[in-house]
Amino acid sequence: MRKTSLIPYAHLPRAHHNRHVLTSTVDVFGAAHWLLAERAPQRGGDVVPFDALVVSVHPGGNAELTELSAVRARWPHLDRLSAGGFVVAASRARRHEDANQVQVFDALGRETSSFSVGDAIEHLLVDEADHVWVGHFDENPAGIRRWSATGRLTWTSDGARIPGLFDCYALNVSGTTAWACPYPDFPLVEIRPDRTDKPVRVWSNHIRGATAVAVHGEQVTFCGGYGEERDRLAHGELTETSVEPTEAGLLTLPSGPVPRHRRVVGRGSRIYVQAEPFTTWGVFDLSS
Repeated sequence: MRKTSLIPYAHLPRAHHNRHVLTSTVDVFGAAHWLLAERAPQRGGDVVPFDALVVSVHPGGNAELTELSAVRARWPHLDRLSAGGFVVAASRARRHEDANQVQVFDALGRETSSFSVGDAIEHLLVDEADHVWVGHFDENPAGIRRWSATGRLTWTSDGARIPGLFDCYALNVSGTTAWACPYPDFPLVEIRPDRTDKPVRVWSNHIRGATAVAVHGEQVTFCGGYGEERDRLAHGELTETSVEPTEAGLLTLPSGPVPRHRRVVGRGSRIYVQAEPFTTWGVFDLSS
């Protein structure tokens, strides 16, 4: 089986390796971001607001620091807004904390608003127009939804006729388009809420268990799977109604196998992968 090595993409500057990585992501413009705290969060009990540091590494290698005040998320998701601010969201929403689940910070690190998007966040990705896309796992039946950066619901998968949307396994946001691959039927779904003709398109798909997807023209690649297929790269081509598999291989780090604990982010033709200790990002690019 052919092996494909991740290409090194971005590194957390060594000066910040003494802090705990709460989460990390790559935004829609290609900048990598790390949300850092002095120590790991404690399990149980209410979260005491804490100050955090976002280290951003832009394409080309320039680093930028943003200090965030009074972060409230114990297990956060992070993404950047186009004007330089950040969205930080708690993956789990306790009922008495719902209104504060998502915090929006300006470019100076000051909280400007907060709102709730619902419990059980699997993916949170911001698009070029600052829409906040949220894909939920199976403890929340909301599926996939799109919010404004001020907390207004602007699109929902309710009534979108996406088959078997119980868990948003994979979500890719590029430009203002989202691609998803939900459990249990794993169709490939294209979502363009602002398109009047067919805002949602669905292709049947027999590749199961992918946690990330990349799309380039009529080509598609699924990353991940169940059991021994967790490092699988499964390639396919789009027909009118289905994904037709073409070949499969293995995704590896430049130095060898990808560790079990990792993060993945899908952005257009790219799948970014971050493995423990979560200080570097590698990339697979379907377009190349």
